[in-house]
Amino acid sequence: MTATTVVTGIGITAPNGLGTEDYWKAALDGRSGIGPVTRFDASQYPATLAGEVPGFVAEEHIPSRLMPQTDHMTRLAMTAAAWAIDDAGVDAAALPEYGMGVVTAASGGAVEFGQRELQNLWSKGKEYVSAYQSFAWFYAVNTGQISIRHKMRGPSGVLLTEQAGGIDSLGHARRHIRKGIPLVVAGGVDAALCPWGWVPQLASGRMSTAGDPARAYLPFSPDACGYVAGEGGAILVTEDAGSARERRAPQVYGEIAGYAATLDPAPGSARPPGLGRAARNALADAGLTPA
Repeated sequence: MTATTVVTGIGITAPNGLGTEDYWKAALDGRSGIGPVTRFDASQYPATLAGEVPGFVAEEHIPSRLMPQTDHMTRLAMTAAAWAIDDAGVDAAALPEYGMGVVTAASGGAVEFGQRELQNLWSKGKEYVSAYQSFAWFYAVNTGQISIRHKMRGPSGVLLTEQAGGIDSLGHARRHIRKGIPLVVAGGVDAALCPWGWVPQLASGRMSTAGDPARAYLPFSPDACGYVAGEGGAILVTEDAGSARERRAPQVYGEIAGYAATLDPAPGSARPPGLGRAARNALADAGLTPA
C-alpha cells in the first residue's frame, strides 16, 4: 500500500508576513510586501524595489554560535523550519534520527555572505576570509544547517528549479515518504538582496524597473513589466499519515495527493505547452481522472 503524505507543520518568513499568522492576515488583506530596497543602496541600479522580510532580527531566532557561519538566507530558512517543526508538534529527540529528512530549494545560494568574504579577499587579503565561506555560500546550506540543528539524518537533498523549487521540494519529500521515511522537512527559502545577487538578475532583462510598488509586479496583466526579486519563503513538515496519527500530530493541514513536473518546449517548436501534460500526470499520480 502506498503511503499517504500529509502536511502537519508550516513556517513562513516572507516579505508580507513574518510567521504564518502575519502572512495569512496579509494575504486576506491583499497586502503586498514590495517596497524600496533597504538592504543595500540600490539607487544606482535600474531596479530599486524588492520584497524584504520585515522585522526579522536573526539574533532572536538563531543561536549565537551559528551567527558567524550563516547567511541571511540560511537564518530565514532555519527560523521557518523551527517554526514548522514546532507547529507540527514534532519532538525530534523522540524520533529516529535516520527517519527524518530535509529537502530544500534555493536558486542562488547565500550570495550576501559570499559577497562580503570576496570583498574581504580583494580589499584585505586571504587572512580576512572566513573559514565558513567554504560552505556558507552554498545553495545546499539550508538543508545542511536544518538537518544538523534538528538531528535529521535521513535522506536529504536540495533542488535548483527557480520559482518552482518550493513545490518541487514537496514532490521530492513525498517520494521519500513513499519509500518509507516517516517525516521530511521541505520547502524553499531564498535571499539574494545584495549587489552580487542583484546584478546577474538585472542582466537577464526580466526584472521590473517600475518605481511604483503597486505597479511593479503584475504577473497576469497586459501591463506586466517583469518580476520583483524577493527574499524568504516557507518550510513545511510533511509526514506519512500513519506516522502522524501514531505520534498524535496536533493537526493535518492537507494531503499531497499528486505531483508532476515538466518543461515547456522551445519557442517556435509548435509543440503544445507542458502544463496540460503535467496536470494529467499529477491527476494520474493521485489516482484521479479529469472526469
